[in-house]
Amino acid sequence: MESIFHEKQEGSLCAQHCLNNLLQGEYFTPVELSSIAQQLDEEERIRMAEGGVLSEEYRTFLEQPSGNMDDSGFFSIQVISNALGVWGLEPLLFNSREYQRLMIDPVNEKAFICNYKEHWFTVRKLGQQWFNLNSLLTGPELISDTYLALFLAQLQQEGYSIFVIRGNLPECEADQILRIMRVEQQHRPKLIGEEEAQTSSGQRTSLQHASETRHGMEEDEEELRKALALSRQDMEVEDEEADLRRAIQLSMQGVSESSNTTGCKEVGEKPAMTPAPVEATTGGVSEGSLSESLTTEELRRRRQAYFDRQSQQAQPTSPHQQDTTTAGEEQGTGCKCSQ
Repeated sequence: MESIFHEKQEGSLCAQHCLNNLLQGEYFTPVELSSIAQQLDEEERIRMAEGGVLSEEYRTFLEQPSGNMDDSGFFSIQVISNALGVWGLEPLLFNSREYQRLMIDPVNEKAFICNYKEHWFTVRKLGQQWFNLNSLLTGPELISDTYLALFLAQLQQEGYSIFVIRGNLPECEADQILRIMRVEQQHRPKLIGEEEAQTSSGQRTSLQHASETRHGMEEDEEELRKALALSRQDMEVEDEEADLRRAIQLSMQGVSESSNTTGCKEVGEKPAMTPAPVEATTGGVSEGSLSESLTTEELRRRRQAYFDRQSQQAQPTSPHQQDTTTAGEEQGTGCKCSQ
């Protein structure tokens, strides 16, 4: 396949690519084809002038643009025919009566050139195999002998004009190599625009995927920051509640110990053992464990109630109570504060 000459599309120079792919070399340039087109325009002008340079037809002809070329690089079949005539070649319309009378199998021909909407391309036999040398393809396309007739029929159905190339084509390296060997093609070449579109699409997909991945990572980081913030808030609240419970528990322990060590006892009663600094119990349940099971608000209410009772006990006694107490001391049956 590397030995096959294949010009790819540049601008609108498909006629040039068609001729060079047909002849398998850089035989024509846009300047040379433009020169042929200008020569044809001059010949047409001379023929139109024969009817009179003052005629309406002649003035209309001069006002019209050239029918053999334009600024985009298009060249007419007349230009291509004159260019092929330099090499002794002649294009013959494939579906013309003249050719149909010959009843030649397309496989036995040497080459075809095809045109549709100002686009030209070549189909040529190299060695014993046929190739589609369309300049819009990324490379030569192998066409089997069985498929050739169907391929040409499909082109005609799509509106293509097909010309058979009659005459001896110049020798080329690809024809010599493919006479002694055959090639196989695993993948058909793509259109140039199709390949670029797929490449661009692949790039867009990669960029989009990278963007989505980056956006997803940013969302994950934001969620993680929120979760950590909430966790810290919960920990702070839990720490404050735990500190409050411990403070209430310690204060209640301190009050209980004070009442046990400074209270009064009956005369003759055995001295009370100083209680060990253990948690006060209520109904067999330790105050520490009880405070752990109560809510913060309940602990506050119980603590306030205890302080209220203490304040009531600390109020001064009445005169009647003082007299009774004095009499009791004289008889020795009252109680006195322990030293």
